[in-house]
Amino acid sequence: MANRTVKDAKTIHGTNPQYLIEKIIRSRIYDNKFWKEECFALSAELLVDKAMLMRFVGGVYGGNIKPTPFLCLTLKMLQIQPEKDIIVEFIKNEEFKYVRALGAFYMRLTGSSVDCYKYLEPLLADSRKLRKQNRDGQFEIIYVDEFIDSLLRDERVCDVILPRIQSRHVLEENNELEPKVSILEEDIEEGVESSDEEEPTDKRREKEHRNKHSPVKEKRRDREREKRNRDRDRDRRDRDRGDRRDRDRHRRSRSHDRDRSRRHRSRSPYRK
Repeated sequence: MANRTVKDAKTIHGTNPQYLIEKIIRSRIYDNKFWKEECFALSAELLVDKAMLMRFVGGVYGGNIKPTPFLCLTLKMLQIQPEKDIIVEFIKNEEFKYVRALGAFYMRLTGSSVDCYKYLEPLLADSRKLRKQNRDGQFEIIYVDEFIDSLLRDERVCDVILPRIQSRHVLEENNELEPKVSILEEDIEEGVESSDEEEPTDKRREKEHRNKHSPVKEKRRDREREKRNRDRDRDRRDRDRGDRRDRDRHRRSRSHDRDRSRRHRSRSPYRK
């Protein structure tokens, strides 16, 4: 009874919400101590308190597939199916980053394609650190925006296969989403415009003239010019040496032919 989905729960992607997590992992969660002691009879209100106590994210770890509390709370949310407004408040929570990560993960599992982009993309501006437990049970540092990006791009996150969502450009073509505007692109454009406006024309010309006639660049150009001249002289010497060698070889060949013809005439029996 404690592991069943609530009676009035709606199907998600055409199936029982709990079935979004693979059966082997679900069975490990049901046998886990944290699930039995901490997740028993949890409501949506009490779930918030448990989420605020989380200190890391992760899926399963160890050789016998132990689930993390993050994954246990995710399954509990799939079981009790809290209201969408509660999940949105999880995502908008700026004080507790692991509550935000839990809400984003649940939204990615149960939300539509439009909702996933609408509520998760703003979190790409959150650069706070997160602790993540890997399959070996070791902890590593990731960032909130990295975690959100993996939710939008990867097929499996925290050892859970994510439902497929439509590509963003398809939703933009159908006018379901506004075109994405990068925050970095706006900052770059503002920086370029402000620098162009602040710098007077005379100073720009002076800077260009200084860069063009810089002593360092003049020395570099002189060295390159000298190198080109040396290479040209070396090529000319090699060419002259090769021509001289060809002329000597031709001269020796002609003298050799002349000597051989003389010897041939001297040995001829018809010579008078």
